[in-house]
Amino acid sequence: MNVSTSILVGEFDEFVWIRCEGKGNFVNSPLVKRVADFFIEAGKTLVVVDLQACTGMDSTFMGTLAGLAIKLQKIENGALHIARADERGQDSLTGLGLDFLMEINPDSAVWIDRLGEIEDSLRAQESQNLEEEDQAQFVLDAHKTLGEANPENRGKFMAVVEMFENDLARRRSS
Repeated sequence: MNVSTSILVGEFDEFVWIRCEGKGNFVNSPLVKRVADFFIEAGKTLVVVDLQACTGMDSTFMGTLAGLAIKLQKIENGALHIARADERGQDSLTGLGLDFLMEINPDSAVWIDRLGEIEDSLRAQESQNLEEEDQAQFVLDAHKTLGEANPENRGKFMAVVEMFENDLARRRSS
């Protein structure tokens, strides 16, 4: 079953809003990272990822969020907020011990009273497909980040990390 996913973005004075519609996965994770990195480099210190219309997240997507949160923590006043995550989304993030890196459904935030304005300003972002080797490296990096973010995750994703490391080593030696 092919379920399409859209990444919508809105820029505001105090933050950037990234909304995932459909499944957050290894296919759209590079776009989320690219958009967030662009705005962080432009001076944004608050990135909000809206999961209201997200139907699920794979480990690559969650590793991408963890990587963004770690990057933002290194910036003065930097933060990653997860907005409108349902119980399943919250459980997925907390189950990997990522809740200490990001604020999930904060009760008060600069964007809380602006949801209508946010919804009206979102625009779709065009995805670009990565080459196979770049995609494999991206997935590997996301899974390594999960292990760095929470040492308990290392065992959970060891097989994935080893598989992608071996695959990349084979590709590079060919």
